[in-house]
Amino acid sequence: MKRKKITIDASGQVVGRLATKIAMILMGKNKPDYLPHIDSGDKVEILNVSELRFTGKKMVAKEYKHHSMHPGGLKIKLAKDVMKTNPKEIVLHAVSKMLPKNKTRDARLQRVSFK
Repeated sequence: MKRKKITIDASGQVVGRLATKIAMILMGKNKPDYLPHIDSGDKVEILNVSELRFTGKKMVAKEYKHHSMHPGGLKIKLAKDVMKTNPKEIVLHAVSKMLPKNKTRDARLQRVSFK
């Protein structure tokens, strides 16, 4: 099975809408021969990630949380700070949450590249 490389321009697109398109391509749901137990998705290359946008007040209100499982280990980052430092992290986080929670998720996320 040969995987195609699909290029998506992210400039001006909303994060959630873009993430659903990417997740569908990674799972292979855009193909007529889709089967849920076979990983037949394509590779995705994303351009202009720094020009993504959020709707409403999400840029200042949305929080990305991570806990180290130690007391006092909660780390919180706002979306505007993550957007300045690493906008790729926002896209990967959104796509990761939209993929099935099984052992194929990591392999599918490795097929996302940025330019």
